[in-house]
Amino acid sequence: MQDSAAEPHDLPVVIIGAGPVGLAAAAHIRERGLTPMVLEAGDSVAAAIRTWGHTRLFSPWRYNIDEAARRLLEASGWQEPDLDVLPTGHDLVDDYLIPLAAALHDAIRTDSRVVAVSREGIDKTRSANRDATPLLVRIARTDGSHEDVRARSVIDASGTWSQPNPLGRSGLPAAGEKRAAAQGLITQPLPAVNGTERERFAGRHVLVVGAGHSAANTLLDLAELAADVPETRVSWAVRSADVAGTYGGEADVELAARGAIGSRLRTLVESGAIDVHTSFVISGFEAAGDRLRVLATGAAGPEDLTVDVLVPATGFRPDLSILSELRLDLDPAVEAPRQLGPLIDPEFHSCGSVEPHGEQVLSHPEPGFYIVGMKSYGRAPTFLMATGYEQVRSIAAALAGDRAAADAVHLDLPETGVCSADLGPSCDASDEPLLVAVGGAAPASSTCC
Repeated sequence: MQDSAAEPHDLPVVIIGAGPVGLAAAAHIRERGLTPMVLEAGDSVAAAIRTWGHTRLFSPWRYNIDEAARRLLEASGWQEPDLDVLPTGHDLVDDYLIPLAAALHDAIRTDSRVVAVSREGIDKTRSANRDATPLLVRIARTDGSHEDVRARSVIDASGTWSQPNPLGRSGLPAAGEKRAAAQGLITQPLPAVNGTERERFAGRHVLVVGAGHSAANTLLDLAELAADVPETRVSWAVRSADVAGTYGGEADVELAARGAIGSRLRTLVESGAIDVHTSFVISGFEAAGDRLRVLATGAAGPEDLTVDVLVPATGFRPDLSILSELRLDLDPAVEAPRQLGPLIDPEFHSCGSVEPHGEQVLSHPEPGFYIVGMKSYGRAPTFLMATGYEQVRSIAAALAGDRAAADAVHLDLPETGVCSADLGPSCDASDEPLLVAVGGAAPASSTCC
């Protein structure tokens, strides 16, 4: 039970989300002598990553371990993995995040879904004494009641995995989209095609929609399945006029695994193993027996495509509903903090070209509140996990009063050659970060890069 009489400076820094960036934030906060409290909606840390854990990241371990987290882990006897190996999502959780959670032990609360953030006793309209009033975090209980937690600061690292972009045009769901998803004809992103969900795809006609990294991974998995089960048909639809952007820089990118993905995908498309539909704009879905009829406009006009199952890979967007009582300053296009928006606009930036940024760029008119990780990038798909680590390092320094360290932001990012936009301003981003490539926030995972 929290002490309701505690002074604001004695209260914890509440971190929403126990993914890679959220746990890194906790490590930095603790290292600075402050008290972290991590609230995770799932029943375990990194619950979102588990949903795509079968997928291998295209970045090696060296880009996926936060420095404060490493120091905390090494103090407990942890041995870091081979830094040149590409982990899967499950590896990331089992070999890094679970040990990190154990090292943080009492700082983490699972099964704690945050439903609102506000100021204690005052709403968004009240300005008097706002800076000195503790933040208030409301947690939903399973019995329908709630618990309110007071905080000196709140860091939202909840990612975007739970909020996928719709498949329809204009940023809206297509007619029949929700019904088709409820009927199981539209899957979740990054299904386990060659694992637990294999029977759902084997021998079926599968359509993948999207042009980011998640789309590429799913297409490669389906091609592998088709080689084993020849009756499997693979179609790929993108809104753009061609699919070259999904191949990335191939041999020219700094992450060799990402370049290999692009080269393999190009070979499959050119061989005819994957049937491509470009300029494909979906207007609706209809049931066709136990199959799905996709209504769209293609390069040559109206185009109908009937498939057994559709896999969406159209990116994610932030859920800002829990923050409605806070004073936020967001970029109107990408829904990132206003100062960050122009730095990450996917029309002008790839993953490796985003400038380092820290607490000042991430701040809002609401003192002590920050959005970090994949969610800080709003609808932009250019996020790298290493970027999130630098974000929380800077914020922790600022909260501890070390302004010089907070402002000394630095980050060397590899060029991935993979950020592209399709079906709106997002390409392929997830819960957290997920990688350098979230919530993340990809995964080969959850972000496009």
